[in-house]
Amino acid sequence: MSNHSISDALISSKIYFIRGQKVMLDRDLSEMYGVETRRLNEQVKRNIKRFPERYMYKLDKKEVEFMVSQNAIPSKQVLGGTLPNVFTKHGVLMLANVLKSEKAIEVSVKIIDVFIRLREMIVNHKDILIKLEQIDKKIINLGLDIKSHDGEIETLFELVDEIRKESIQTKKLKANSIGFKIEKRGK
Repeated sequence: MSNHSISDALISSKIYFIRGQKVMLDRDLSEMYGVETRRLNEQVKRNIKRFPERYMYKLDKKEVEFMVSQNAIPSKQVLGGTLPNVFTKHGVLMLANVLKSEKAIEVSVKIIDVFIRLREMIVNHKDILIKLEQIDKKIINLGLDIKSHDGEIETLFELVDEIRKESIQTKKLKANSIGFKIEKRGK
């Protein structure tokens, strides 16, 4: 997998929310870095002082079972019989330092950029998230049957998605207006 083929969407799809943190699995990172998961984890063990628990930790069996049930991991067998390590954005950055390859540095920078954009998107749309939480609480407090409101809920999520897309488009336009240019590939 070359760096150019690693899209923001692919990276975003490999970021999970576990123990209140956004993290990435060792196997996904090793694939993006172009190294074996075993080698990635060997480098982590050799440099363990660089990876405190706030940067990296091992998932427990329940977390792995949950990830399998959510199709984040196809099966436990994919993990090779071991519990995977997960890395926070700081752990991802530290991996680039211990792997010491150009590709690891480039991919880590791209991953960190995606983490930052996700955080910005959450901060920029915090008011929407608060409203959604309030709506959710009202539905629960009123004891409403959510299934009878599926169409309305679907419309709400479509609106949120449109706002998110507009926000991304606005950011691209702002970036272009101050001198950044988006290159079109394939020409």
